[in-house]
Amino acid sequence: MEGLLDCVLRDVLTRAGGIDLCVTEFVRVSGSVLPYRTFQRIAPELNNQSHTNSGVPVRVQLLGSDAQCLAENAAKLAELNPYGIDLNFGCPAKTVNRHRGGAILLKEPEVIYHIVSAVRQATPGHIPVTAKMRLGYEDTSQAIDCAQAIANAGAAEVVVHARTKTDGYKPPAYWEWIAEIKSNITIPVVANGEIWTLEDFKRCQQISGCNDIMLGRGIVANPGLALEAKLGRTLSWSELQPLFLIFWQQVLTHCYPKYQAGRVKQWLNYLRKHYPEAEVLFQQIRTLNLPEEIEQACPALVRIAD
Repeated sequence: MEGLLDCVLRDVLTRAGGIDLCVTEFVRVSGSVLPYRTFQRIAPELNNQSHTNSGVPVRVQLLGSDAQCLAENAAKLAELNPYGIDLNFGCPAKTVNRHRGGAILLKEPEVIYHIVSAVRQATPGHIPVTAKMRLGYEDTSQAIDCAQAIANAGAAEVVVHARTKTDGYKPPAYWEWIAEIKSNITIPVVANGEIWTLEDFKRCQQISGCNDIMLGRGIVANPGLALEAKLGRTLSWSELQPLFLIFWQQVLTHCYPKYQAGRVKQWLNYLRKHYPEAEVLFQQIRTLNLPEEIEQACPALVRIAD
């Protein structure tokens, strides 16, 4: 999730527990072979054997439409020994789609096949190649064709976000379509889309027929969601506090000063969907724009920053 679920939040959320695997936000590939530093900027976990600080493995996601260029970049990325390479056929952003990336390729299953095949052939066999897709662009008429193209081209797994590009992020997610896709391919399928609560998690498993679930915005709003699904225990606001302090420290390290206050407000905006205490804190800092103002409003952050 570009601009939200980056290395900072991956580090913090995986410390909460319950997460088995992460996928980075996409690395855009267009016309050239990228230097190592580009992959390492998006996925600094590559410098830690492709794991977060808490030991959760991380796959690196590529986005583009040129099969040969994607294959060459995958080969370059493979030299850094990522835990896996994922291909993005799901991004609904207009700018991305306008440049033939993400969900627009769901109109062309044959292109998807060539991309996955080229990347698989260019990548050492021990590195899994996986993909993420939506149900289609305007409609679901080619959903199964796209999933079969991914599977037949040699992908090890496909994540299906249960909406079309046109649906965007509007509820509901059509989990029953994931079950339909799952029945038509032989590789593992992971369900994704509109999973905010443990009840959503269980219903998605039941309707989709998938044991494995990918969480996005839901785990940003409730960092204990995976923990709750796996072990049956929730993450209280007091238990979240050490993680929030680590988050602030990571923001100070990884983000330019002019973006630091915005990053805190961005996460609090999600957290207040689940924690009433986050609403109070959000209102305290809503109009603040400087890191020092944030620290003055939240003395606990000053202690961790010092």
